[in-house]
Amino acid sequence: MPRNDKRLTRRDFVATTAAGAALAATPMALARGTRAGGDDAMRCGVVGCGGRGTGAAVNAMQAHPSTRIVAMADLFPDRLQSSLGHLRNQAEYADRITVKEEDTYTGIDAYRQLMARNDIDMVILATPPHFRPYHFEEAIRQGHHVFMEKPVAVDPVGVRRVIEAAESADRQGLSVVAGTQRRHQPNYIEAMERIRDGALGDVVMGRCYWNMGGLWSHEPREEWSPMEWQLRNWLYFTWLSGDHICEQHIHNIDVVNWAMGGPPVKAVGMGGRQMRTEDRYGHIFDHFAIDFEYPGDRHAISMCRQTDGCAGRVEEHIHGSKGTMHLYPGRSVIVGETEWSFAGPTPNPYVEEHRNLAASIRGEGPRLNEGRRVAESTLTAIMGRMSAYTGQDVTWEQAMNSKLDLTPPSYEFGAIDTPPVPRPGTDPLI
Repeated sequence: MPRNDKRLTRRDFVATTAAGAALAATPMALARGTRAGGDDAMRCGVVGCGGRGTGAAVNAMQAHPSTRIVAMADLFPDRLQSSLGHLRNQAEYADRITVKEEDTYTGIDAYRQLMARNDIDMVILATPPHFRPYHFEEAIRQGHHVFMEKPVAVDPVGVRRVIEAAESADRQGLSVVAGTQRRHQPNYIEAMERIRDGALGDVVMGRCYWNMGGLWSHEPREEWSPMEWQLRNWLYFTWLSGDHICEQHIHNIDVVNWAMGGPPVKAVGMGGRQMRTEDRYGHIFDHFAIDFEYPGDRHAISMCRQTDGCAGRVEEHIHGSKGTMHLYPGRSVIVGETEWSFAGPTPNPYVEEHRNLAASIRGEGPRLNEGRRVAESTLTAIMGRMSAYTGQDVTWEQAMNSKLDLTPPSYEFGAIDTPPVPRPGTDPLI
């Protein structure tokens, strides 16, 4: 199949993907087996060739020797070629990169061309989160197993699409793993088992944090249109990233949901844009603080910040009637009536999630479908953002049924405004 640089309007893009749920169980989708090539190889296509997509491709090959990278797709040719060059330079895996020129696809609809191939068993979805619902929908429609990065949407409309596609994946027996890697990390898994076994007594409260300095950003360039600049500088536009409470802090929020047994019923939040005020930081906030209320009048405090020069903290704490579980990457500790400290193995969680996915696909482990769960954690972060942006309390039902849709009117590489910075107390809750 040839490369394609066609660009679509929003109407065209949505129209070509909206049929996903309705067509998800077609014979074409069901006909594709676990290993379409008839041998032991597990053929993978990569959609989104930035740092995370490239890293996920390496992790997939580290996880199982049968994994081959056979096709790649990205909006930007330079990103795709940079990623492909990096993968080919991995001497240990170079023979498992079989991507030729005709196996590369660029443009807004590149993902559809890649997923239409009948020699792909699984796809990695690692574009900016705005596109995840459409890409996930199409992957399931085409009968592919999926690894998709978090978050899986930036608005409630997208979350609902992901949930519907995840249900279709269940009907087809497809495996889906999300990039909330703590769910595959031994110290977190054992910690949650101990919580379920009553080591903390009744779980009454949680706290979670992702406080750190700033990340990368791109200044506008003369050769980039405003749309291209936003797409390349996607962290700082809510329609693309969901803001950092969604794009990054979802990891910690997901852990609290895990410990609490499900998503919250309400969010009361605040935040602002105090330090990152230059144009290159788009319009998002640089700090959030959310009070999530869970069933049984239990609460969790959530904080995230991206500000240079401030104290850092990336961790979760679960409080119970008999003690507290302190959780960190690779380390878990209980302080209370029952003292405990995790002493097990600490494998790379980014590899473990792919190892578990490979086992699910190959029938060598339980079948995994994390689509709905990660969608609920994504919506938890979104409802916190909605509360902070508007200054209003937001219930789970309001968030789940919200008509908020951040999709732009067009994906053409032309003019697009930077939205105003959200104004709590003024901006409406949709």
